[in-house]
Amino acid sequence: MRVLVLGSGGREHALARALHRDPSVTALHCAPGNPGTAPIAENHALDPADPTAVVELAGRLRAELVVVGPEAPLMEGVADALGRAGIPCFGPDREAATIEGSKAFAKDIMGAANVPTAAARVCETDAEVQEALDAFGAPYVVKDDGLAAGKGVVVTEDRAEAAAHAASCGRVVIEEYLDGPEVSLFALCDGNSAVPLLPAQDFKRAYDGGEGPNTGGMGAYAPLPWAPPGLVDEVMATVVQPAVDELRRRNTPYVGVLYAGLALTPKGVRVVEFNARFGDPETQVVLDRLATPLASLLQACAIGGLNPDFRPEWHEGAAVTVVIAAENYPAAPAKGDVIEGLDAANEVPGAYVLHAGTKRDADGNLVANGGRVLNVVGSGPDLAAARAAAYEAVSRITLRGSHHRTDIALTASGG
Repeated sequence: MRVLVLGSGGREHALARALHRDPSVTALHCAPGNPGTAPIAENHALDPADPTAVVELAGRLRAELVVVGPEAPLMEGVADALGRAGIPCFGPDREAATIEGSKAFAKDIMGAANVPTAAARVCETDAEVQEALDAFGAPYVVKDDGLAAGKGVVVTEDRAEAAAHAASCGRVVIEEYLDGPEVSLFALCDGNSAVPLLPAQDFKRAYDGGEGPNTGGMGAYAPLPWAPPGLVDEVMATVVQPAVDELRRRNTPYVGVLYAGLALTPKGVRVVEFNARFGDPETQVVLDRLATPLASLLQACAIGGLNPDFRPEWHEGAAVTVVIAAENYPAAPAKGDVIEGLDAANEVPGAYVLHAGTKRDADGNLVANGGRVLNVVGSGPDLAAARAAAYEAVSRITLRGSHHRTDIALTASGG
């Protein structure tokens, strides 16, 4: 199978790595890819959010499957364009992807499908914002209605901060605070049916102990030893399948991965958000554990042939990923600093490094080129071993001014 992966981050490197391991994949391409995908795939300079360019490249490569990594290409209609060209695409069309592109649309879908979620109000004026803040009280949860690269949400006790965030966004969704541990569950969908992957948990705040600003994610782990029995079946029955059914009812069948961000509250499972693509950095640990070949699963979704009773197989043990972020991330990350120690990090048993925001400079040096620069993955027979491998590898990498959390999976591993 000839496969093209769109995107350039750690999630796309993880996807490429999993596809590279699949014996059915005969040719692997990434657009644009990154220095980490270069040894395992052919990289192509391309804007993945340009539908015309993507269709041209996929046609020229005779791609039998295009996997869309980031959300922006989906909202630009890349999947729509590929569909019109008859090229199988793993990723929803623009209308279905609006379940991530608009928080208000997602709430509408959930309301129509009776999916459990936080009570919310859509606000466009300051008066509406103030009324909603009054109604829900602190902690205040204010979400930019549109795409914000995972950083459009503010959760704060400070009303002035909440109001200021709302004012900076324009249209926002303000909702009640959901108390309880959060879980990410990915489901592969073919427009009719859905198959779950392994639940994971990520860490959104920049610093240890859940302190600091919200980020795109500073680390993740899987599996979740504390997850209640039957959680996946419950989420598939009450969240994922009803949402897929509602989208199909609206003549916008959902094809791709539906990412359900969940809170396990004292009142039960509640949806925090839906995303229309693999989560980052949860994908890195979920795909590390996946034993079932990935390409055929994604292609089955793209062509509408997913077996709803199929359940992927998983490697025993656990995986932990730690994000190494550039100086001043998430505000205005420093770029251009040289990265060293990757060879030494990759020599740690059970560990490897995924590139998230890197490039080669004019001299061929590997340098930082984004906020989240590297994802260091560790695996082992349990979370403690996986965590130890990841952090040993992290310790061998140098990047001026970089920072990372030291508490990824600490509590879950018994630390």
